[in-house]
Amino acid sequence: MKGEAKQAIRKRVWSRLEAAGAVTPGVAGYIPDFVGADLAAQRLASLPIWSRAKVLKVVPDRPQQPVRQRALEEGKLVYMAAPKLAAPDPFYVLDPATLTRPPAEAAVREVAARSAPLTGLDAMRPIDLVVLGTVAVNEQGARLGKGAGYSDIELGLLTEAGLVTRQTTICTTVHELQVVEEELPEQEHDFRVDVIVTPERVIWCGQPKRPAGLDWDSLSAEQVAVIPALARRARFPEAKTRETPGQLPNISP
Repeated sequence: MKGEAKQAIRKRVWSRLEAAGAVTPGVAGYIPDFVGADLAAQRLASLPIWSRAKVLKVVPDRPQQPVRQRALEEGKLVYMAAPKLAAPDPFYVLDPATLTRPPAEAAVREVAARSAPLTGLDAMRPIDLVVLGTVAVNEQGARLGKGAGYSDIELGLLTEAGLVTRQTTICTTVHELQVVEEELPEQEHDFRVDVIVTPERVIWCGQPKRPAGLDWDSLSAEQVAVIPALARRARFPEAKTRETPGQLPNISP
């Protein structure tokens, strides 16, 4: 089963990171908060895809906190998902123009949850750059998250809303030990990243793999019931996407 194969790879990467002292023990089940996350964020910020980006969607995981902080310091608008997408408006808005706290504080997910306003898909701006957390990724861009599936749902929702398009770059910041050589099991709803950034290097991946939207067959009735954005979409399946055809992103260095 692909699910069992994915979990075996996650366990191996978590163990490898702990053995190398690259994470605090107890990382299993989480996106690794790796040593050097700030250096990976610094390397990402040196790339043209970063300098061109005005609007980012960054995961709330701790290793991507330096990415959120740097984006806010540079005046970029950041969207961050609410926990488990459980809010009716499922994304926090971190807008440098309206922050009530310094970027270093506003980028902390617990602070954002207390102070940042929430927004729904209808009020969001198109996203230039998506930054993900990852457990394992290969150089072709196939990745494994921690297994909860929220990144797939977020990307599906944002794609159907026309906010993530062919012009959007998807990247991840990881420790070098999270980059694996093997093929990773993939399912219909899985997507690939365009760029991998570690503290030591940048990896430009191959042909993008982008699902056209949500894969309803992969969603359980319970998931649809507890995620308001999914429940609304299930009730109104005729809702139209705002995406228009376009070229794949120009992500070359």
